[in-house]
Amino acid sequence: MSVVNTTQLKVDTTETLATGVDAASSPIVDHTAFTAKHTLNASSSVPATKCAYDAVALVAGAKTIDLTALVGTNDAAVDGTGLKVQAIKFKNKTGNAAMTFTEGAATGYELLGNAFTFILLADQEAAFYLHESAPDISGSLKHIDVTGTGTEEFELSVVMG
Repeated sequence: MSVVNTTQLKVDTTETLATGVDAASSPIVDHTAFTAKHTLNASSSVPATKCAYDAVALVAGAKTIDLTALVGTNDAAVDGTGLKVQAIKFKNKTGNAAMTFTEGAATGYELLGNAFTFILLADQEAAFYLHESAPDISGSLKHIDVTGTGTEEFELSVVMG
């Protein structure tokens, strides 16, 4: 198996300026300067060797993501032990209540640093390109906790290497 990942983080905008704006060489401005695109594979400087994509359901309003026991293609088990999370995306689905994502209470994974936390409302998404800065996944660093409501689902995409 091989993995090739393209991570793009962008908020591109085309702005049409009002007529007669001073110092404008064109009434149309494309804002793309801060777009980032990264291609990862097994031999890139930021490696990608495993991935997992899953719609994850909460159980009684909670779920612990175990980076050593993810679900991959055809429901195959994906174990990230010894790898780093290089890119990750979370999406809270339409109609859901707010979901909170935090470092796991037990054997927590410091995805965004010690004691990280963020909240996604319905229809919100968060993607992170970690550029080799996340810790190695291990038996003592592997959990991300999610809290929300009932059995609502969120989408999870993880690229590790």
